[in-house]
Amino acid sequence: MKNDIVHISDRPPAIKRYQSWIEEMDSNKKKKLKTSLLAWGLILPGFIFLTLFTLYPIAKSLYLSFFRIDLSVSTPEFIGLKNYTDLLKDDVFKQAFMNNILIALFTIPTSIALAVAMAFFANKVRVGKSLIRVAYFYPTILPMVAVANIWLFIYTPIYGIIGYLDPSLRILGNPDTALWAIIIMLIWKQAGYVMVFYLSGLQGISRELYEAAELDGAKPITIFHKITWPLLKPTTIYVAIISLTNAYKVVDHLYIMTKGGPGNATNMLLFYIYQVGFDFWDTGKADTMTVVLIAMLLLITAIWFFSQDKRTFYG
Repeated sequence: MKNDIVHISDRPPAIKRYQSWIEEMDSNKKKKLKTSLLAWGLILPGFIFLTLFTLYPIAKSLYLSFFRIDLSVSTPEFIGLKNYTDLLKDDVFKQAFMNNILIALFTIPTSIALAVAMAFFANKVRVGKSLIRVAYFYPTILPMVAVANIWLFIYTPIYGIIGYLDPSLRILGNPDTALWAIIIMLIWKQAGYVMVFYLSGLQGISRELYEAAELDGAKPITIFHKITWPLLKPTTIYVAIISLTNAYKVVDHLYIMTKGGPGNATNMLLFYIYQVGFDFWDTGKADTMTVVLIAMLLLITAIWFFSQDKRTFYG
């Protein structure tokens, strides 16, 4: 009686190659599955925190923005889009909205320009390099409350540093100068933080590019315009987005320095949301402004990122 069992070694070469290919595919699938499970396992804790403290509050705010929730009603009352239409009639909201736009327009480009200059200097200086970098970065590590008190003293009439120069100046008490005083403080606080990213970007640019440009006789301005700045574009995209969000997260120093005054001259969206939600107990309106703020930031960020990313070189 013949043995009907066919051993692997007795199979034709084509079948053996097919069998080994199948086994290799199964092995690759198992490796990919293990890698995917490991990746999701590492992401999961962060995703849970993101869901609990970011996505869920945004969704809840969007839902509550369609209700009247204030001291005039005992239970939330559905009113549709009325909260949104009422914002168009709110003069304080309009003022806070414009103030935030002014802060973003002046703090972002100024902070970036100062950060680039400081990064160049801190990168090229030979003596006291570490001390200079620490000095530039020091305002960043100070708590916002401490920064607000420092600048509050600087702006204080008579007793402050500026008060010594002109005792009649009331910088924070004048609607024409109060917002500019806040802008100067924000630039001072933020420029050192932005500098760190540009310093890292400068150190990532190959020295060979500069040597080749110098051999061709390129001037420093041309080198910066044609080599340095284009290669810093990814850094600029990132810090612009971070600076934009920082411009709309102004609360701490306003509470200490001006409380939005005088006459809402320094009021801003996030601080006004705090006032409406916790001082006036109008939760529905506060949720509505939160949704408007988030939607605006997402829209501006998306437009900036996708318009600039296509023209950016990632080395």
